[in-house]
Amino acid sequence: QVQLVESGGGLVQAGGSLRPSCAASGRTFSSYAMGWFRQAPGKEREFVVAINWSGGRQYYADSVKGRFTISRDNAKNTVYLQMNSLKPEDTAVYYCAQANTAVAASNPYEYNYWGQGTQVTVSS
Repeated sequence: QVQLVESGGGLVQAGGSLRPSCAASGRTFSSYAMGWFRQAPGKEREFVVAINWSGGRQYYADSVKGRFTISRDNAKNTVYLQMNSLKPEDTAVYYCAQANTAVAASNPYEYNYWGQGTQVTVSS
């Protein structure tokens, strides 16, 4: 069974930065794409960013493009989300997910394993 554990969320002021991470175990990490999704109170879960198996290709939601950067360290079985210039509308629970394929995907149906989430709160 694959296990994904997010950490590194927190409370920051608008304009600040956070770098949550996601540690994976249970199957060959480097074979699969990874993604980050988020869910704000009262809203549906939305795609944030994905990264392919090697880290060479990335796909960002328009709302975070230019502010967030995804990366992965396959030697550590870990994916990171560098979040800069945070806005109050970024406030959400952020979920790490592992896809069924090696190709980065924005559709949550492409992901079969999910972490428990880490809270990110951005104050105005």
